Amino acid sequence: QVQLVESGGGLVQAGGSLRVSCVASGRTLTSSDMGWFRQAPGNEREFVAAITWFSSTIYADAVKGRFTISKDNTKNTVYLQMNSLKPEDTALYYCASAPRGSWSNIRKEAQYDYWGQGTQVTVSS
Repeated sequence: QVQLVESGGGLVQAGGSLRVSCVASGRTLTSSDMGWFRQAPGNEREFVAAITWFSSTIYADAVKGRFTISKDNTKNTVYLQMNSLKPEDTALYYCASAPRGSWSNIRKEAQYDYWGQGTQVTVSS
């Protein structure tokens, strides 16, 4: 059974930075493609960023240049560093795990078979 536990969310002012983390158990990051998604109130969940088992990364246009996804295989942890935060980044941020080899559909929710509970990020103006 794969478990994903996010942490690091909080309240930050616009222009500030925050790093959220996701600790995975039950499947190593060398066997996984990992993604971050977010859902704001009243909106559908949307893709934010992903990192493959071989450390290639991809970002949504809305966060490109501001957010950085990374991972530490020794800690089985994925990070999302968020800089230059905007009020529109306010959302519940979810970590998700897919079997490795999911790259072609890495932006799609259906590719991921395990999800965390989410961590709230709130950006004040």
